[in-house]
Amino acid sequence: MLSIPPTTQLWYGGAVDLRLGFDGLYRHVQSTLQADPLSGHLFIFTNRSANRLKALYWTRHGLCLWCQRLERGRYHFPTPTDRKLELTATEFAMILDGIDYSSAKRFTRYCRPKASESDLRTRTS
Repeated sequence: MLSIPPTTQLWYGGAVDLRLGFDGLYRHVQSTLQADPLSGHLFIFTNRSANRLKALYWTRHGLCLWCQRLERGRYHFPTPTDRKLELTATEFAMILDGIDYSSAKRFTRYCRPKASESDLRTRTS
């Protein structure tokens, strides 16, 4: 079981060669996704047939690599735009459970608006 703190961002980077290990995925996150692998966020990759998955993330002590192989079926990730796609922990859990979350019915919930940079400058001044 993979528990994901709410402050952790999840980034799906698409299909890669899953023979890559820690160092290869680390370089892929830096070069292709233009992200910091040491940020503590979760970087998710599949193989071309989408029946295997690897997730790379940083803990206080080093890099961790989580792997999963499906015996039947495949993962159904949406197509990443701009080489990467941000997911929520709930969306990722649904994908792992074999649910197509794009067709799931969503009910209206309150969502706090994100503060823009100008709002942040005004508050600190």
